[in-house]
Amino acid sequence: MTDDATPAPAPASAGPGAPPADSFAVIPVRNMVLFPEVVTPITIGRPRSVAAAQQAVREQRQVVIVLQRDPENLEPGRAELHDVGVVANILRYVTGAEGEHHLICQGVQRFRITEILDGWPYLVARGLHLAEPADSGPEVEARFLNVKQQALEALELLPHIPEELRQTIQAISAPGALADMVGAYLDAKPEEKQTLLETTDLVARLDKASALLAQRLQVLRLSAEIGRQTQAAFGQRQREAVLREQMAAIQRELGEGEGGGQEIAELEAAIDKAEMPEEVAAQARKELRRLQRTPEASSEYGMIRSYLDWLLELPWAPPSPMPIDIAEARRVLDEDHFGLEKIKTRILEFLAVRKLAPEGKAPILCFVGPPGVGKTSLGQSIARAMGRKFARISLGGLHDEAEIRGHRRTYVGALPGNIIQAIRKTGARDAVMMLDEIDKMGAGVHGDPSAAMLEVLDPEQNGSFRDNYLGVPFDLSRVVFIATANMLDTIPGPLRDRMEIISLPGYTAGEKLQIATRYLVRRQLEANGLKPDQAEFDEAALARIIVDYTREAGVRSLEREIGRALRHVAVRIAEGSAEHVRITPADLTDILGQPRFENEVAMRTSVPGVATGLAWTAVGGEILFIEAALMPGAGRLILTGQLGEVMKESAQAALSLVKTEAAALGVDAGLFKKNDIHVHVPAGATPKDGPSAGVAMFIALTSLLTGRTVRSDTAMTGEISLRGLVLPVGGIKEKVVAAAAAGVKRVMLPARNRGDYEEIPQEAREQLEFVWLEKVGDAVAAALDPPPAAKAPGSARAA
Repeated sequence: MTDDATPAPAPASAGPGAPPADSFAVIPVRNMVLFPEVVTPITIGRPRSVAAAQQAVREQRQVVIVLQRDPENLEPGRAELHDVGVVANILRYVTGAEGEHHLICQGVQRFRITEILDGWPYLVARGLHLAEPADSGPEVEARFLNVKQQALEALELLPHIPEELRQTIQAISAPGALADMVGAYLDAKPEEKQTLLETTDLVARLDKASALLAQRLQVLRLSAEIGRQTQAAFGQRQREAVLREQMAAIQRELGEGEGGGQEIAELEAAIDKAEMPEEVAAQARKELRRLQRTPEASSEYGMIRSYLDWLLELPWAPPSPMPIDIAEARRVLDEDHFGLEKIKTRILEFLAVRKLAPEGKAPILCFVGPPGVGKTSLGQSIARAMGRKFARISLGGLHDEAEIRGHRRTYVGALPGNIIQAIRKTGARDAVMMLDEIDKMGAGVHGDPSAAMLEVLDPEQNGSFRDNYLGVPFDLSRVVFIATANMLDTIPGPLRDRMEIISLPGYTAGEKLQIATRYLVRRQLEANGLKPDQAEFDEAALARIIVDYTREAGVRSLEREIGRALRHVAVRIAEGSAEHVRITPADLTDILGQPRFENEVAMRTSVPGVATGLAWTAVGGEILFIEAALMPGAGRLILTGQLGEVMKESAQAALSLVKTEAAALGVDAGLFKKNDIHVHVPAGATPKDGPSAGVAMFIALTSLLTGRTVRSDTAMTGEISLRGLVLPVGGIKEKVVAAAAAGVKRVMLPARNRGDYEEIPQEAREQLEFVWLEKVGDAVAAALDPPPAAKAPGSARAA
């Protein structure tokens, strides 16, 4: 043991599981060296280092920070560590958001490791504290002053050095502390810093610090000289640029040698030819004069030039009238779409009005219907029938008003809104513009785009639409706007009021078969690289795909399944194992797998207490099963199936009505006091609400309590009142189409919905028998099978 080394003192008593009191947890570090009295951040990530730091923080103990010899070694042992480190206090321990660990450590005293202890999940060491020698003697004093002078000179040459560091160097009076400070903040290699740390003799330590500073000062002086030369060269170039700008100004005054004169003349000629309105032309010429006065190197020059380009590329001239051939329009619509006769009739009426009154303010159409029924393609057909260009703007997920009105030019990179961008892209003021998914816009912190759409879709206002970027009015009155939506509930009332709503129902199975035969098969043959003489579908195979593999209002899933089958054929054709393939119903199981949908109506309604209802969703109609069960209890009504408040009230009203009509139905009134009734609507993960299941709930309860099963070929919808009346509901068209697709033969509808009968597709009307209900008694008579002779009323249980 040397004179400058003393055994490590015993720290405060350690808690359970802590290392021995005369030892320290060791944190190896890479590429950095900690010196005594210096505070520095350390980032750790290795599990042993994290464990050591956490244990030290828990026990409020010091740690030893020591440099490892090989930075690439992830698990350094005794041989990979330097002998001398620093005992440090952990001032702060921070865990980052991504799991990183940060320490703020303050060095206390040099420490020589003599022994590494085993049996701990991290490195634990015993060793000796290396005391700081006393600073005395002229040699130490002289070296101290020299190092301080070198350090201050280095600070003068370094940029952005805080004044506090300079003051700290000035205030240091201990030679050893000055050498450590130089080692801590000097840009030197870790090995050089480690050598300085291991040097305890003051004279030798100050000499090494002075040598490191001298080397760094040489580099800093050379960098400063290079910087001065660069600055001088830059100053010369800046002076030349100013002189050139002055020369250009003099030339402009003299009218000689104008570098941008030709460009300005071309822009001025373009403004004259653009047939802009007077207000717009005045604004364009004003910006052109600003462009003449702006240096080309200025960022503002590019902004002004971009603005003028936008003004010049927009179609300001009134469009020439385009002849509309109604017979050709009818042919185009029939060629592109099957069925939809009422929709086509309304579109032809729209085109006829446009033909007779080209300057009139035509209504804005909004196609509303489930996905996949052809809303967007109808807009494309209208553009083709009118001979106009087509633009589509997707509004789904839009929540920034600037996407409609544009950004103000004060912002860097500002652009006009989507409306003006679409006009520029088509190059026509009378384009057909499809506003797709208008029901899916949402308000955000940047405004409400649906409010901005009010001006766009108002024929009385859009003649002077003002985009924030352009700052001048633009006439949108000749644009044919067509919107699409899946549901109307999310469209604000004022915006919905500006559009004429045209509903597109879901397709029937027969219509889907025709669409698949005429359009989808041909399109998928082309998409999969097949020719008509290489693959074909049996009509029965298409019909089975529609019934067994898809359940939708539109035809997107149907097209996907057709494409899937044709890809199977493409593999066989490409392999050479077949030259022509005809897909039959027997092939579908091997190609598409087992059928995904089956007729559940007969199976579910084969026991009392189950009724088939009809529901409306945003993607079309669906059948809905109402199940009821009777069990011993205290007269409670239990409702499950994630029902909304309105649907719960319908169930309560249905039970109250059954109790009221108990005598007429032949139900023992005592059953209600001694039993609980459980009403469940399957597909419990799907929220359900609305009053239209009232009739189905009443029939399910009546079936349960009377023991009479509900006819398996019958579905029903309608709201009920406590007086037994059947009230009208919405979505009749979609519900009836869904019933026909599900194999139902009879539907029971409110008598007050007779007006919706004409809206039902002809195929569905021919397929179904309609029963019109005035009162719930009509539903009981039409829906329930005769009572079984062997069962007493109220004894049945629903499956």
